[in-house]
Amino acid sequence: MEFRDLKKQYEVLKPEIDRAMIETAKSSHYIMGQSVKDLESSLAKYVGVNYCKSCSNGTDALTLALKVWDIGVGDAVFVPDFTFFASAEVVALQGATPIFVDVDNDTFNIDALSLEEAIKAVIKEGKLKPKVIIAVDLFGLPANFHEIRKIADKYNLFILEDGAQGFGGMIGDKRACSFGDIATTSFFPAKPLGCYGDGGAVFTDNEQWASLIDSYRVHGKGSFKYDNVRIGLNSRLDTIQAAILQVKFKAFQDYELKDVNNAAMLYTEKLQGKVKTPIIRDGFYSSWAQYTIILNSKEERDALQIKLKDNGIPSMVYYPTPMSKQTAFKEMKMYVETPNSMMLSGCVLSLPIHPYITEEEINKVIENIE
Repeated sequence: MEFRDLKKQYEVLKPEIDRAMIETAKSSHYIMGQSVKDLESSLAKYVGVNYCKSCSNGTDALTLALKVWDIGVGDAVFVPDFTFFASAEVVALQGATPIFVDVDNDTFNIDALSLEEAIKAVIKEGKLKPKVIIAVDLFGLPANFHEIRKIADKYNLFILEDGAQGFGGMIGDKRACSFGDIATTSFFPAKPLGCYGDGGAVFTDNEQWASLIDSYRVHGKGSFKYDNVRIGLNSRLDTIQAAILQVKFKAFQDYELKDVNNAAMLYTEKLQGKVKTPIIRDGFYSSWAQYTIILNSKEERDALQIKLKDNGIPSMVYYPTPMSKQTAFKEMKMYVETPNSMMLSGCVLSLPIHPYITEEEINKVIENIE
């Protein structure tokens, strides 16, 4: 059994993907070829924003957004304590200060009450200037942007939507990567929409910001690539990855998103009353980057993971250490307590899920959990 079965996906899409890779090789346009432009146009239309700019990976996508807003020394950027390291890493690399905020223990996403409490604490101290909220769409579920937007407007902050895991999710009729002032995603292979290497994208409705992102991703170029008007990155999406993504994006829209939601519903139905299952609130729709259950303790979680492994079932712990306890950040000041993040790190376990998982495989996982 595969945790995220990319082998099966390739078997299904092999003719189209092989053709796309061969056509790219024939074209000899390996960097920023036509497939990149076509993909950006398709993704922007799907998400419902004016501009999509691809880049080398999801971490660079976050960095590009922060560069557009000139985030740096003395700025406070609010980040959930329970998420992948990159969400805060990019803040520190810009010289700014990540402020860790607790998450909701039902949805795993940033908690609005903890967020406002942290903002007030930073303002009261007076040493840092609040600038940005990084709201992560964790495990495929969009954050509560209705509440986050009210807080952002109240304190005049930018929202950076980290949709690395959330592409395809929705709130009402709006799609993930359209909720932030700028939003980003990742095309890491195991993401809901992944390529065969690394890749990312940035989304916005703001023409000026899109133009700056276009410059920053190619060494800060001006009118052409040897006219460098600012310090930028080397962060372009390879043409072959864009060509592969176009094939996979069609499958994603046609059936993969629906099928992974069906798999999640089957898990939830059969695990009711046995473990705490993910909660999708009314009006929200997840793309299920992970299906994550909550156990009663670290000991119970670890014992279950061993049991699953012994029976050929892969599982993952996202994330065993809260951001604030990572070695790189453990000396940083905490402005609010993050008890939910601490609890989740010790109790969560992600089960195999993908659009190609079978009911038989899901039943095997559930039998072992029981």
